[in-house]
Amino acid sequence: MDTPLPLPKYHQIYLVLREQLQEGRFDRDGVPGEHVLADQFSVARITIRKAMEMLVADGLVVRRPGLGTWPLHAGQRTGGKGGGFSREKAHLTGLLENIVNMGLRTSVSVLESSVVGASDAVADALALEPGAPVHKSIRVRSTQAGPLSYITTHVPQGIAEINREELERKPLLMLLEEAGVELGGATQTISARLADAVVARHLDIAVGSALLAVTRLVRDVSERPVQLLQGLYRPDRYQYQLQLSRVGDIDAKVWVSEELSAQFH
Repeated sequence: MDTPLPLPKYHQIYLVLREQLQEGRFDRDGVPGEHVLADQFSVARITIRKAMEMLVADGLVVRRPGLGTWPLHAGQRTGGKGGGFSREKAHLTGLLENIVNMGLRTSVSVLESSVVGASDAVADALALEPGAPVHKSIRVRSTQAGPLSYITTHVPQGIAEINREELERKPLLMLLEEAGVELGGATQTISARLADAVVARHLDIAVGSALLAVTRLVRDVSERPVQLLQGLYRPDRYQYQLQLSRVGDIDAKVWVSEELSAQFH
């Protein structure tokens, strides 16, 4: 476990075991016991126990006294006390449905909600003049496992009345729709970024940890930009997936997305 990852050892072990579970490594004989794993990773049993508790909380394994620890597959995972909770998986018909679904399945803490002047970058994205008033919000979304994302959004002033109380109760896209905005579509890019001191504190990670960086520009049906979102996500708690299929003539086949999904825990 001598790695440069800025994560505690139990979390590193959790990530390794989670990958092995996804590969089906333990389907036949079950997950090795704490003594065996402690020897394999050269750590104390309490460290292994913490990693196993995270796997149980994710609904990935079940621990049966006298019978050992066994993988739980998708059809076996159920919520409720004592059985852990399943990883949320949102099957979507589109990007915006994904975003709203995630907003409804997570809790939020609003760190900032105010009207500010648009920076040059924000103004350019939202087709505004630099310094134009925009509503800025900063939110931290969490699941039962802990903080998931650090999200900064900008909405041109006048599009909707947005306040802290509403942001704590509903996803921002729902507030826009309730204000009469007809959402049309969005453009999203995904890259990577390292956590600075502020983000690291709110996401409960070490400074310098790798994060998924999402920039999303939402437009209404007339192609007017109505929201700019810049989100930082913990990659150990969020996955974004595309289902692709080949279409077109044999000389011009292309990959197109059929379904979007998000997994977070």
